[in-house]
Amino acid sequence: MPYAPAGRVIHDADAHVVETPEWFMEYADPDVRERMEPLYVSTVKPGEESFIEHYRREHADPEFRAQDEAEIMLRKNWKATGSFIKEDRPRALDLLGFASQLVFNTFANKYLVAAEHSDDLDFAYGVARAHNRALVDFCSVDERLLAVGYVPLANFERSKAMAAEAIGLGCRALMVASACPAGHSPSHVGLDPVWAQAQEAGVPIVFHVGGGGQLLDPKYFVNGLPPVPDFHGGDGNFRSVDYMAIPYPPMQTLATLIIDGMPDRFPRLKIGVIEQGASWMPGLMRMLDSAADAFRKNEERLQKLELKPSEYIVRQVRVTPYPHEDAGWIVENTHDDVCMFSSDYPHVEGGRNPLARFERTTADLSERARQRFYCDNFADLMGPALTA
Repeated sequence: MPYAPAGRVIHDADAHVVETPEWFMEYADPDVRERMEPLYVSTVKPGEESFIEHYRREHADPEFRAQDEAEIMLRKNWKATGSFIKEDRPRALDLLGFASQLVFNTFANKYLVAAEHSDDLDFAYGVARAHNRALVDFCSVDERLLAVGYVPLANFERSKAMAAEAIGLGCRALMVASACPAGHSPSHVGLDPVWAQAQEAGVPIVFHVGGGGQLLDPKYFVNGLPPVPDFHGGDGNFRSVDYMAIPYPPMQTLATLIIDGMPDRFPRLKIGVIEQGASWMPGLMRMLDSAADAFRKNEERLQKLELKPSEYIVRQVRVTPYPHEDAGWIVENTHDDVCMFSSDYPHVEGGRNPLARFERTTADLSERARQRFYCDNFADLMGPALTA
């Protein structure tokens, strides 16, 4: 019996391939490959990467595979069914019972963002190309798997070409960094060809955790107190203070795009904010409207907006609450059309039963709102890319 209950179509807006450190090197062009370094695997228990080959053998063991169904939400990272062996991912989807999964990398975002903010744009766009080829190949085994490509925004002409290439490869969403590009705003009109291609193809633009650059000055952790372990028991991933900073980059980038009129220029383009929580969204919507009211008199760009800033979010932005957040409260304080379900499969952070946690916090919502949360808002985000 699948993990998801029968009777409701559920789309998963956040799922992952769990790369091996050298995973997408083979997809790089030779001149880029020779300069690439193995991915730094920071979001697992210390030393867990040493068991990759052990888990590869386990996934070929009939006795281990006999427990796939019973342990579909208990196994995490490389131990999970279909986490890195692409031929096993359709079985994982069958056992999960989700209609589709939007598939992101696990370890590459910081690497991609760092390359984009370097002086070597040949390497930055070459690494992005390798990443996109790898994600499309992984997802090629099942039409329910929707590959997320990456488009650096550092150079207008290269970004335009990369967006076209990623769409042509079969990427179903284009991920961009929420960290500001090094030389210009993400709202710069020189990037309009990127948004135009995505809108024309019916492919959403998405932000994901890990794409915001350095979230905090490391001196915040120089507090004279004992070291604090991270979520996985190490010291290289999110702790509570890091967690508080996760929404800052997407908040600023979304606000800048809206205020500078990008949604007016591309009214059919959808934007997803994935694995960055959503408790901040009601406040952002109200802050945007307050900013527009306060500065409209002296800012022509605000005078030209066709809608209230918060109305662009309702029309075009979709966001995934964390399972530990009160998703019902977020929906009630944003709009039925804003929030989406996500499992974070097969990451530890997604927990062992995200559905149950979301069910508890959305129990008092209307059936329309719940249908929007589990299915329709994702279908709206993806548009034609869901069935392409």
